[in-house]
Amino acid sequence: MDTMLVRLKPYDPRRGHVLRRYTYAGIKFQEERAWYRVEKIVADHLRAVRQVPTDEHAPLAFDVCTEAEAKALEARESDAAKFKRSATDDLKVVPARPAGALTSDDIPKPATAPPAKDDEKDARRGKRERE
Repeated sequence: MDTMLVRLKPYDPRRGHVLRRYTYAGIKFQEERAWYRVEKIVADHLRAVRQVPTDEHAPLAFDVCTEAEAKALEARESDAAKFKRSATDDLKVVPARPAGALTSDDIPKPATAPPAKDDEKDARRGKRERE
């Protein structure tokens, strides 16, 4: 029997990964559990599942891999999580904005309309009187 490893992509709303659980063919996939070994037929279906079912442009919901690909993916993710820059690293200089550059403060403010006078109010609508 041919099997593959699948997992629900880690929750990251910034990237559009918002599913935390998904059920298909009696299998409840949960983000916390990570990898599941499933039959190829199930894996082929999950390969096409989107984070938002009605949006064909939404990101894919599952990582579908062979065992070797899954190990490589986890290694890349753990390396990325450990990566931090220190003060002794060779860092590129981040250029500041030139002195003559326009900012939003340089844009003129729109003129506001003068307040309406009391006699210009709609006469059809009267005020309620107290009883």
